[in-house]
Amino acid sequence: MNKIVLLLSGLMLIAMTSCTEKAEKPKVIYDSSKKAPIVAKVDTTQIEVADLPILISGTSYLIHPIGDVRVFSGSAAGVSYTISNYSEFEITGFLRNFKFQQIDSDSLSTLTDKQVLIQSATCVIPNLNRDRQVMIYSLADMDTNKDGKLDDNDIKSLYICTVSGEKFTKLSVDFEELVDWKFIETKNRIYFRTIEDTNKNGEFDKDDVVHYNYADLNNEEWKVTSYNPV
Repeated sequence: MNKIVLLLSGLMLIAMTSCTEKAEKPKVIYDSSKKAPIVAKVDTTQIEVADLPILISGTSYLIHPIGDVRVFSGSAAGVSYTISNYSEFEITGFLRNFKFQQIDSDSLSTLTDKQVLIQSATCVIPNLNRDRQVMIYSLADMDTNKDGKLDDNDIKSLYICTVSGEKFTKLSVDFEELVDWKFIETKNRIYFRTIEDTNKNGEFDKDDVVHYNYADLNNEEWKVTSYNPV
């Protein structure tokens, strides 16, 4: 009986240690250069595909989401080729890029040549100035935990572009995790919060600093301004 108890205790200790190690895995690993280069691993089980185009109501551009589908043993049987989900004004998924196409043209333009992982893209159409239609993105753009891939374990950043896919611009600061964002129509601004790992422990916790910012859509350069509500 004692041997069984000891065995079970040992297994529980191993399981607890494993869970602790997994939980303590940092989201950011720093080096002397403070850069987080992307080291893409070649995955031969993945193929790049595009979903059928999406036309967001009130816009004049088709959006083609692009992502990866995993196929094993060279067989496509039973594989879902759907890579994105669309609800009103928002496209979600784990996407590698977008291509944009004006509805009266067959030409396609690519959002970015950067390596990114787009988790959401939201169309904002201000009633005050409908010419200022933009797309807002939550995405990973750096391999911040240095595991050789971009995924949802890396820091999320906030980006913006025109509804035609032009002027793809980062609004948040490198190494600051996006908390949330909101469009305030009466101000024609994108408000957003980020958190900075000020104690450099690789995690975002209560000891870190929350930053408050907004981007003015009336400004063609989308200048980001910090403010302090607390």
